[in-house]
Formats: sequence, structure tokens, C-alpha cells
Amino acid sequence: MVAYFSDATKNTVMSDTTLKWCSVSLAETIENGKRLDASVFAQDARQVRDKLEKGRYQTVCLYGAEDSMIEGAFYPARFKRIYCGQEEGVPFLLPSQITEISPKADKFISPFTPCSFDELRLKYGDLLLTRSGTIGNCTIVSKTLEGRICSDDVIRITPKNETDLGYLYAYLNSSVGQTILQTNRYGSVIQHIEPEHLAKLPVPKPPFALREKIGSLILTSFALRDESNDLVDEATALLKEVLHLQPLSHFKNQFFDNAERLMHYQIQLDSLDERLDASYHDPMAEAILAHLRKHCKELVTIADKRISDDVVLPGRFKRVYVDKAFGVKFIGGKEIHQLNPATQKYLSLQAHKKQLAGPLGIKPNSILTPARGSLGSVSLTCRHFCDWAISDNVMQILSNDSICGYLYIFLNSEYGERLIRRQTYGGVVDAIEPFHIKRVAVPLLHDDSLQKKINRMALEANEKRYKAYLLEQQALALMDREVIEAR
Repeated sequence: MVAYFSDATKNTVMSDTTLKWCSVSLAETIENGKRLDASVFAQDARQVRDKLEKGRYQTVCLYGAEDSMIEGAFYPARFKRIYCGQEEGVPFLLPSQITEISPKADKFISPFTPCSFDELRLKYGDLLLTRSGTIGNCTIVSKTLEGRICSDDVIRITPKNETDLGYLYAYLNSSVGQTILQTNRYGSVIQHIEPEHLAKLPVPKPPFALREKIGSLILTSFALRDESNDLVDEATALLKEVLHLQPLSHFKNQFFDNAERLMHYQIQLDSLDERLDASYHDPMAEAILAHLRKHCKELVTIADKRISDDVVLPGRFKRVYVDKAFGVKFIGGKEIHQLNPATQKYLSLQAHKKQLAGPLGIKPNSILTPARGSLGSVSLTCRHFCDWAISDNVMQILSNDSICGYLYIFLNSEYGERLIRRQTYGGVVDAIEPFHIKRVAVPLLHDDSLQKKINRMALEANEKRYKAYLLEQQALALMDREVIEAR
């Protein structure tokens, strides 16, 4: 968009031509901190601000005034990160992970890192907002995130009361809230947003009863997510107990030979399995498999028909993107762990009709796992996922409700993840294929009733996540209908 600046104080004039442009008064540029980047004066943001001004309810500034709805907003001081191994380090969440249902730390920083860990630690009841790179991803610090160490690239926002916590989450995740947030970003290569940019962010303030209704739906949604995570943790602990599984570090050095001051190990020729890459012959994975054989009833692979019907990876194809009204949500490997993926990509229902009925469409009771990039993580599909499509970088393990929950619990554990990652191949970009996933080992338990119990717990957790999604959608619809569009 192009912005033309003048010393006039008259109202902005916007053109309906293909080239988006508008005239901006000198007074308005000064009011916006003398910023000359066109995104600050974006036409779509002007339209939504105008909509809010003409709405039924008065707007207040999010931050910095007496009638503001938050007490403060800040992000920790920047620091040089000292990354280390899992055994020595502190789990460190990245901005891209805060919107996941149950985020797992991929990075670990040394306890000797020169920073304030208390400042980095997330506080229950705060609102989080990503401030760098992808701007505007928003979530609430509930039980799942409380006390976790998180990047300084996340703004911590403290609402004045719990009711407004849920209400502000719904507003900032609405199309209007997101549009206004994007106009405050700055930076040429990596986009940023600062806490002071929130000071002039307009928020409609309806009566307390309506804010409470919306906020209550959101908070109940997050409570259900916490309950689902508790069930998954309980089922995982049960699986570890029955299989006598020790922490992963217990298996680390069992096969290494340090005699030559170089960590190495030997394998038999008949164990090569037609793979010459050292990462496949992972001694820790071998130690895990040996332990599972000793304590399970039977060690099978995902290819076993008792475990899955098939593993499907969509072929590469030319994508036809359309507006939301004419398409289906299209998610990639990073988004399979989010309750409501924030992707703005929608595949044409008409152009991809056959593919959506086939490998692109997400099937019930399937388990999703990335096929490229960051490998090893899994997600059990909720019911609402079945209305969406996956990219050609995501695989589906097609299972059934009698085993899919148990399979998810094992693959989601650190042991299952390790067994998946050993199948990785590729020089620059890590990759994995369906036939690799089919070879991943899965232990069947001696106690069939216990295995069924773990399966039920996982399915119950998934149902709670589905209900959490419905409540959030209800709150967002109420925000649009009763607040933003109200006249």
C-alpha cells in the first residue's frame, strides 16, 4: 500500500482502485509517533477502526489510560542464549509454541545463562502476545503454561481482572483485533511490535455481563485444555509404569565404547537393514527396543493391521488457494498441534474435491506427524480436524478408536519420538516417508484391560479438546455478532 502525506487535517480519502492508497494528514503522522511506514495507515485497518467508532459500544485504549483493561505489558530484557543438552538445561519455549495445546520444549538453555529466569517465567492469568517474526499470536497462561520459561520475544500482558482476560483473548484473536495488531508492526526483514504500540489499540467495552459471558467461555475452554493435558500425562505415566521405563538419559550410553577416547559403537552386518547412515543405527533406540521386548507382551510395528490400516502422505500438487468462504483450511506440520490453527490458507473445494476425499482430507482417529522438517512429534486428530486438509508435508497414520489413543500415547512419549526420529533421512532437510513410519515399533501390553484404559484416557482427552474448540468458536462468534458488529 502507498500512503501520501499532506499537512491537511481533513478526513482521510481512500481509493477503490487496484492500487491501494490513502492520504494522511501531517497531524496523524505525528500522532502515530512520526512513523512513515505505510502499514501504520493501512486501508483495511482504517476501515475496522471506523467500524469500531461507529459501533454500539464505546472503545477504550488497551493500555495506559484510567479506563484501560490491562494493568501492564512488558517483555523481558534481551539476552544471549546459551543452549545446552536436555539433561543439563532448562526447558525453553519459543514464541511459535505458545499456541500449541501441550507445548514440548525443543530447546534447553543453561542455568548459567545471564538472564533473570524469574522474569522469563510465565505467570498464571497473563495474556501472551508474540512480538517478533509472526506478530499477534495470542494465548492465555493457564495451568499448562504456568511457570514455564519462555522467550523474550513474547509480550506478557496482565489484565485488571479475570473476566477481561478471556474477553481480551477473544478480541485479539478476532479478525478485527488481528487486523489492528498488524498495523503496529515495524521492521524491514523481521517484523516487531512493542508494548507501547498497544497503548492506542482500541477495544470496545460492552457491559460487564457481556464481557463476562465471552470471558467465561474462553476460560472454560482453557480449563478443558488443561484437563485434557492432565489426562494425557496420566496415561503416559501409566504406560511408563507398566513398561518399567526409565528416563531417556538412562538409555544414553549403554552401547557406546569409549576405549579410544571417541564415542563409537559397533553393529553386525546383518543389522545394517540396508541403511548406512549412522543416525538410523541409534544405540539409544536399540536400548529402548531391547527394554520394550523384555517388558511387553509383543513388539509389533505400525504396519501391523492391529495397529493401523495404512500410513498416507499426500503427493505434491499445485495448490489453488481461495478465500475462506470458498475453501477448506489447509494446515502444515507446525499447525497440527494447535487447537485452532491460525493459518490463512484455504484450498479450493472445487479444484481439490477428489483430493480432499482422498489423501488430503483428515480422517477420524488418525494420527498426524510431520514428514519434513521437525520430525518425531504426533497429534491425535480432534473431530473438528476432519473438516480440514493437510499439506504434502504431513502424514496420517490411519487407525481406529480401539487402538488409536494408546498408539498416540506411546508415540507422543519421548521413547516413541526417539523411535520415529531414527528413521530420518536427508542431507539438508530432514525427511521421513510412510514406509519408514510403518517400521516404527509399538509395544502391546500383557494386560489388555490396562491397554484399553490408556486408550480410553487418550480419547477422553481428545474429546475435551474438541469441546474446548467449540467453546472458543462460540466466544469468537459472540464477539463478532454482539460486540464488533453491534449497532
